[in-house]
Amino acid sequence: MKLVTVFGGTGYLGRRVAERFGEAGWSVRIAARHPPRQGQLPAHCTAQIADIRNARDVAVALEGAACAVNAVSAYVERGGISYEDVHVAGASLLAQACASAGLSALIHVSGIGADAGARSRYISARGRGEEAVRKIFPKATVLRPGAMMGGAGGLVAALDGIARLTPVVPLIGGGGTRLQPVHVEDVAIAALRSAGREGGRIYELGGADVVSLSEIVRRTLAFRNRRRLLLPVPFAMARALAVVGERLPGAPLTRAQVELLQDDNVVSKRMPGLAELGIEARGLEAALNELVGG
Repeated sequence: MKLVTVFGGTGYLGRRVAERFGEAGWSVRIAARHPPRQGQLPAHCTAQIADIRNARDVAVALEGAACAVNAVSAYVERGGISYEDVHVAGASLLAQACASAGLSALIHVSGIGADAGARSRYISARGRGEEAVRKIFPKATVLRPGAMMGGAGGLVAALDGIARLTPVVPLIGGGGTRLQPVHVEDVAIAALRSAGREGGRIYELGGADVVSLSEIVRRTLAFRNRRRLLLPVPFAMARALAVVGERLPGAPLTRAQVELLQDDNVVSKRMPGLAELGIEARGLEAALNELVGG
């Protein structure tokens, strides 16, 4: 039985990646900085404490593996963690370890809009991380998902949570940014299918709908039959609010998220995507139907 090590395997995406590989008959090792909480470890998976920034941790986590998935992400810099550490240095270290260990596949999860030359430190780190991984491990597969949604996490659930707690829903940048949110399960399936394909490609992963941020908010409110005041918030003000939001538990708003909304976040027609991996993209309705609670 082949072994895959999923770095960041306790996170929103990583946990689902681990589940899909396990269901497909792989032996799965979840590598994360903190041990999984009770009930968080999927069936057929083992856990390994590992920090992607630590060479020894990474080497141990890769022992016996045929494939590695890098689903580690950081939207906020705090607690000694920086974008540079995680998305560039950590990603590079993992790629080098995979090359040294002779792994047959590395799947690196990045994001639509990753750009090494961007002014945003987060977006630049994502882009430079991609470049480093592909240079060190040329047959790595890069997955660039759009804003993820589905289940109790992601974009739609976050907007639903805001509307549940406050009578006013902010529309960052006026809400006009066009997004192509992708279901987290579709991204997890894409990771699995990538492992069985020739590497070296970049896939941009978007959902079935291209919608504005304001439309996503309106459809989420309509699904719940809620009435809320929609308040346009200029980007400059949103960045100031994000400085505060980053210090709150759970970081409800970060500067990285604001920066990602300054440009449309949709897949390029020139890039392969879910269809090329044989996956029928789910749309916004699927994520709305998965909302829980009131």
